Amino acid sequence: MSLSTRDSFIQHIKALQEKICVDLEEVDGKSKFITDTWERRGGGGGTSRVISHGNIFEKAGVNISVVHGELPPLAAQQLKVAGTSFFAAGLSLVIHPFSPKIPTVHANWRYFEVYDENGIASDAWFGGGTDLTPYYLVEEDAVHFHATQKKCCDTFDSTLYPQFKRQCDNYFNNHHREGERRGVGGIFFDHCRGNEKYTLDFWKNFTENNGAIFLDGYLPLVNRHKSEPFTQHNKYWQEIRRGRYVEFNLLHDRGTLFGIKTQGRTESILMSLPPTVRFDYDFKPDPGSEEEKLLEVLNHPRNWVHSNVSIL
Repeated sequence: MSLSTRDSFIQHIKALQEKICVDLEEVDGKSKFITDTWERRGGGGGTSRVISHGNIFEKAGVNISVVHGELPPLAAQQLKVAGTSFFAAGLSLVIHPFSPKIPTVHANWRYFEVYDENGIASDAWFGGGTDLTPYYLVEEDAVHFHATQKKCCDTFDSTLYPQFKRQCDNYFNNHHREGERRGVGGIFFDHCRGNEKYTLDFWKNFTENNGAIFLDGYLPLVNRHKSEPFTQHNKYWQEIRRGRYVEFNLLHDRGTLFGIKTQGRTESILMSLPPTVRFDYDFKPDPGSEEEKLLEVLNHPRNWVHSNVSIL
């Protein structure tokens, strides 16, 4: 007997969580993930795995949630769906390295089902993606990260990467900061339903493959920069940029808002926030500096890869 879509996806994210945590521990060489299993008041629960104070990772979380229950009207409005209850399973991770020379990275992969008042599934979709947030612009890093994503997308359909890359640039956008992006992007996809062009199984396979290649896009950047020296000035700038990361997560991130509105576990939802952060008043980098160079790219997203780009 074959597994249902939801049960199969739950198995996938559990295995992916284990692999990512094992590989991050190996790279860090010092700290280990702690495991925190929790239950949600409205139904379901999850497993949060967090590492901190490591050789490389100042704070990282790789969380799984499998939750269900009543769908509040505000959440239904946010999701743009009609229904009275829901099921959601996903893996969400954020990695905050100690060194400002190593980028922060975020990723999540999720599956939703919505049910009517009779408990019959009325909607189902996949979503996810990953984005890179450097503190100093290294173009080779951005190219590698995007090329890894493009290679995965092209396996399914060559039109997906440019579409999802654009959606990522538009989504991870601090609109209240006049269009300053959180980082150099990646891909972002949501509400991917089965239709006449792509089946739900197509999106399931796409989502699972995107999770499977995540480490290929990120760990080479960690290994490239983990031994580079940095100054207190570099660290200060990292904490300024982390402030913008916090702003996005608390003001704009759909996952954060959905989790709070559906009685999710606050500690796990806010796991994404960095351990140290600054909110200096009207901070501006020096003209012509490496810090200003990063801001130029955040305000004007680039196309990082083309069809002939190779990856590390």
